[in-house]
Amino acid sequence: MSGSLHVGMEDTEDFEVDGRLLTDVGGTLPVEVLSTPGMIGMMERTASRLVQPALQDGKATVGFEVNVRHVGAARKGERCTAHARLEEIVDGRKLRFAVQVTAHDGRTIGVGRHERRVIDTQVAGAA
Repeated sequence: MSGSLHVGMEDTEDFEVDGRLLTDVGGTLPVEVLSTPGMIGMMERTASRLVQPALQDGKATVGFEVNVRHVGAARKGERCTAHARLEEIVDGRKLRFAVQVTAHDGRTIGVGRHERRVIDTQVAGAA
């Protein structure tokens, strides 16, 4: 791994609640909102993109654990921000992140922890 991978790295990614990020919970809601899987996907994406430039060539990360709470609603078309902060590196390959999604008006939508493992992409691509 590159020497630039370090605890304390953080980044954000702005996104619009739209498309595959939406749910109406099987028609039980009168409006479409950010789904829990969509929220988690944005948390994972932000964590992955945060560390990818700091990895050696031929390395990537895969998510293997998510522990989050979805505490607020974000409606279709609303702007949100996903935030990831690298909190711990274990054995040089297990990465633990604090993750959060907030609406642009400051409301917390989701918060929690996410873990990723550094893998060799040549091995991951072999079947």
